[in-house]
Amino acid sequence: MTSTARSAFVDGACAVLPALPANVPFGLVVGVAAANLGLDPVTALWSAALLFAGAAQLAMMELLARDAPVAVAVLTAIVVNLRYAMYSASIAPYLQSFSRRSRLVLSFFLLDVTYALSVAKFRADGSVDRRAYYFGTALPLWATWTVSVTAGASLGTGLPPAWHLEFAIPLLFLALLVPNVRDRGGVVAAAAGGVGATAGLGVPFDLGLVIAALAGVGLGLVADPDGTDDEPPADRPDETPDGTTEGEP
Repeated sequence: MTSTARSAFVDGACAVLPALPANVPFGLVVGVAAANLGLDPVTALWSAALLFAGAAQLAMMELLARDAPVAVAVLTAIVVNLRYAMYSASIAPYLQSFSRRSRLVLSFFLLDVTYALSVAKFRADGSVDRRAYYFGTALPLWATWTVSVTAGASLGTGLPPAWHLEFAIPLLFLALLVPNVRDRGGVVAAAAGGVGATAGLGVPFDLGLVIAALAGVGLGLVADPDGTDDEPPADRPDETPDGTTEGEP
């Protein structure tokens, strides 16, 4: 790793530090949900490490715990994770010079936090080592998430309900949402999703949330079909097609 890459990695790790504490109660809640479903801590550990999809994991576990049909749980997880398709499309122009192998690895670590921090950095600094910065934001999150879920599964019902750890989850997403609602499509999508989710409270199996998410995405696209915030990034020869970085030995 070059000194430039190390510096970018450290910058990414420092940028993600404020988000790590919010992921701890999130992971604990998911771990407790896993324990309530009968998963042991070891299974929770590898599932958290391999899935790395907090909101979808929690939604599925809550639905399965309420005896919802598996198809509904799977559909909910897919819809919850649909946002990653939009994230991927948005961040792809910044990673287009990487090899396919590298992009596949990077895609595994694509989360709300890594997306929000990385895209903001790539827009502001065209010279940053994008891969190193991305991993700098992603790896601390992955480690925190895996450890937190495992701890939650180990503690199980031993966590006092009065702590209300689940309250940290909407706060985390709200902190990520606000700075990124910057154009007409984003405002419409956020407003429609929020109103729809509130109106849909009480719909069986939380399907109101799914419907609200789809409505928000659809109305956001209608309001701003071309998008206005994704300026084409300056293309940098970060990596050659064979996976090596130009300028490095």
